[in-house]
Amino acid sequence: MIPLPRLWADCSLQKQVSYAALLDSVISDPQLLNRDESVLFSQYYKLRAVLQRYREIEKKGGWNSIDLDPKLKTYKPGDTAKAILQIRERLFITGDLKQNNKSNQYDHELVEAIKKYQHRNGYNPDTLISPKHIKEMNIPIGVRIKQIIVNIERCRWISPEFAKAKEFIVVNIPSFKLDLVRDGKNEFESSVIVGKNVTKTVIFSGKLSYIVFSPYWNLPVSIINKEVKPGMAKHKNYLETNNMEWNNGQVRQKPGKNNSLGLIKFIFPNADNIYMHDTPAKSIFADESRAFSHGCIRVEKPRDLAVEILKDDPNWTPEKINAAMHAGKESTYPLKSKIPVYIGYFTTWVDDRGEIDFYNDIYGLDERLAKLLIDEK
Repeated sequence: MIPLPRLWADCSLQKQVSYAALLDSVISDPQLLNRDESVLFSQYYKLRAVLQRYREIEKKGGWNSIDLDPKLKTYKPGDTAKAILQIRERLFITGDLKQNNKSNQYDHELVEAIKKYQHRNGYNPDTLISPKHIKEMNIPIGVRIKQIIVNIERCRWISPEFAKAKEFIVVNIPSFKLDLVRDGKNEFESSVIVGKNVTKTVIFSGKLSYIVFSPYWNLPVSIINKEVKPGMAKHKNYLETNNMEWNNGQVRQKPGKNNSLGLIKFIFPNADNIYMHDTPAKSIFADESRAFSHGCIRVEKPRDLAVEILKDDPNWTPEKINAAMHAGKESTYPLKSKIPVYIGYFTTWVDDRGEIDFYNDIYGLDERLAKLLIDEK
């Protein structure tokens, strides 16, 4: 496992510099933060390009605040309001809307721009404009720029070896998303569920080494003590009802469709015992915010991920993968080539089209890092 700087332990990432100086230096000098990597994670350069674009918007005055009617529930297509005109102007500035016809009516062109904006900001795209969307649009340009700078610094935490890998997987915690990248192209993506605030998913890198089909779930001691033992005291058939059994003094849940790990899990050995797995609880993937787990990463499309990982392995076909997942008997397959995995924390991310996405700082890490980087006195 490649060690990474932990924010709470590293208070010397760089000497604080003024906000304006930091902006100008990051844009002009890729070695600003006194690092000596010969190769930087490609996201670094994408964020730098967007930073320059947002800096130009800031120099022109940024964007004005949109009036938020305290009685507003939603704006729907066809509605007219002064705020609609302001929203149109706001989305035109950031490029979500290509032309500004200066209409105060929520027309078809604005509908498409709203969907694009929602997608870029971690919302489920639809045609309704709600107060939460307007509050997001009212975040000042300076705050967004600081957010970009913070994530540029995070790109420097990633090993150059990882950045040069032919194939790798990135799980971005704030976006609740997994991407498999091969030869510089995004070949696969899936929504994920990450750890709750009290059981945060750890930021680290490792190597995907094994795939486990029809896995057992070995229950943590805390769950055994808090749930299983009291359940057994009340119901003598508790273990059987929940498809569980004792195993060498521990409790495990047997393989099957109702297993808490689902039908497959992906192992990249690490000290925190974090891994990716299926889940029988599919409905929560529809939620916009998906921080529900005890730290491990639940994958919405685990079967498809396995197919993508094993597609060049002659031992596996999609049919064999399906059969192994539903065998009802645990089996482990070591990968012929281990795949680098990075569990990261990026509240901004630039896609292959150069569009920047912003995500909620679900663990509250952005402001702390910004204070280490930027002197705003």
